[in-house]
Amino acid sequence: MLETLLPILIFAALGVAVIGAWRRVRLWRQGRPSAVPLLKGLAAMPRRYLVDLHHVVGRDKVMSNTHVATAGGFVAAAVLMTLVHGLGLANPWLGGLLLLASATMFVGSLFVARRRRNPPARLSRGPWMRLPRSLMAFSLGVFAITLPAVGILPAGVGHWLLGLLLAAVVAWGLAEMVVGMTWGGPMKHAFAGALHLAFHRRPERFSTKAGGEGRSTGLKALDLEDPSAPLGVETPADFTWNQLLGFDACVQCGRCEAVCPAFAAGQPLNPKKLIQDMVVGMAGGSDAHYAGSPHPSQGLGGKPVGEHHGTPHGPIVAREGKALVDAETLWSCTTCRACVEECPMMIEHVDAIVDMRRFLTLERGETPNKAPEVLDNLIATDNPGGFAPGARMHWAADLDLPLIADLQQVDVLLWLGDGAFDMRNQRTLRALVKVLRAAGVDFAVLGNEERDSGDVARRLGDEATFQSLARRNIATLAQYRFQHIVTCDPHSFHVLGNEYGELGGHYRVYHHSTYIAELYESGRLAFRPWKGGSVTYHDPCYLGRYNGEYEAPRNVLRALGIQVSEMERSGFRSRCCGGGGGAPITDIPGKRRIPDMRMNDVEATGASLVAVGCPQCTAMLEGVVDAGAEVRDIAELVADALVARPAVGAFDATRRPQAEEVI
Repeated sequence: MLETLLPILIFAALGVAVIGAWRRVRLWRQGRPSAVPLLKGLAAMPRRYLVDLHHVVGRDKVMSNTHVATAGGFVAAAVLMTLVHGLGLANPWLGGLLLLASATMFVGSLFVARRRRNPPARLSRGPWMRLPRSLMAFSLGVFAITLPAVGILPAGVGHWLLGLLLAAVVAWGLAEMVVGMTWGGPMKHAFAGALHLAFHRRPERFSTKAGGEGRSTGLKALDLEDPSAPLGVETPADFTWNQLLGFDACVQCGRCEAVCPAFAAGQPLNPKKLIQDMVVGMAGGSDAHYAGSPHPSQGLGGKPVGEHHGTPHGPIVAREGKALVDAETLWSCTTCRACVEECPMMIEHVDAIVDMRRFLTLERGETPNKAPEVLDNLIATDNPGGFAPGARMHWAADLDLPLIADLQQVDVLLWLGDGAFDMRNQRTLRALVKVLRAAGVDFAVLGNEERDSGDVARRLGDEATFQSLARRNIATLAQYRFQHIVTCDPHSFHVLGNEYGELGGHYRVYHHSTYIAELYESGRLAFRPWKGGSVTYHDPCYLGRYNGEYEAPRNVLRALGIQVSEMERSGFRSRCCGGGGGAPITDIPGKRRIPDMRMNDVEATGASLVAVGCPQCTAMLEGVVDAGAEVRDIAELVADALVARPAVGAFDATRRPQAEEVI
């Protein structure tokens, strides 16, 4: 009887799954066109799954091994079951492999069941709670029906009722594991996720060499010359089709939720729910069936689950009536990219948020709180504070800084950034100038020719102002010759190095911590030993997660003789200070402040000083009331520790200079 029923069940499930796949693809294709290398992407999918995706999943070893057992066992069991029981190619070798695959999957399902017994708050519940039973049903059913095929049990063993029971168990497993992949349910991410890896919006994120890691973090430019091109995203269908595919790949694990600073602060943003809202909009309907943590705005008078509605061609943020997403949700994001860094499906949350902000800013002119004033200042004065452009160099009146306009050619162009107008950051700039001069660096500044890099305009969705500033800066820089740019602002560092290129500006840009580390390694700097208290280091988001620079700042601190007391959340898991993405400007209220939480992290280390490498981080952390630790930029620490060094001509690159008299 099973010999008759099993092929029918297997091929019926595959047929229904194919129909579901066609329906799912139609949902994705509602999005705007996006050219992808079809065959190349499909060919790269196995490596992207086994290497790149598991590089992220592998951060949790238990869940990584669980995923290998369940997912690997399922794929192998599904293929072998089709051969053995669907096509009748039963032999001891294939049957034995099928038993091994299904047994491995069952072991993995036990770990999934343990995980679901008392799941952490970030995990979605609802349909996901039945996943362990479905995994067990499929693996046990396949294992049982294969025993006669390999001769462990005699053919036709048992009563016909047992055969029907086994067929029912297998049908249950097939319905959830095969049909559910394309029709919706806990396994939907398997089908969408595989294709998402193949046709990812940022294929350059994936490694090309063994053990390599790609990095692609620059926002993509809008074509402002094309009058038919949309200015941002108004409806779900305005996303590109592979962005919609990426949203559909969400596994609802909640890793993004767990690391989001806005969510932790009680602001109206949960990145997991935002992605699920996009899936709701793509298919049409409401969020009534969302089974995860809501965004925290419910405690601040926000809408409860079930009150958000959307359609593929309806507005995401409605001016009146029911909306898919509240505007405050989008403006809560600090663009810190912690969600993207932690996502095992490699979804690009920040790209989507900025795309939606662009529409609100460029088409509707709707930006909250001080954002309109800041954008107007950028247009009128080339800086967000509205300061007179001619005042950019007032802080350095006594330093006699060389202007590149006078020299025309230097080794290093020092990019000041808009910290030049901030009295606190002027101390950092003065310290950096002292360090560069102590190392004998040939440098100059643009002076009043420098304009804002455009970072804050772009993150606030004003792509037009960003491109205007960028093109004018690029035209200015084209007049001069220099080897590289050095800046103490990670936001300028990122924009100049990673986002100007699309507009024609290609530069080699250094963060000042990286450059100082290289100066020390080459023997051009010497320091007196550190005699202060314990020190911790705060990783700026735009230096770390955006650009992968974690070691250079720590190398500088070690060169100073400082043993860094690391915070629990450091490196790629560093907590944002709350200063990115225009968040201090939009100022969406929450239950607590992000910088307060970060200073709590600092205090947990017992450090008396927190070293930073970003003017925005400095401002945010120094703004914490009753903070127990002093906040100082790395350049300030280095400048204070400088001692005399041998003459430049006497350098021995193989030997560290010995400390001499203090200068």
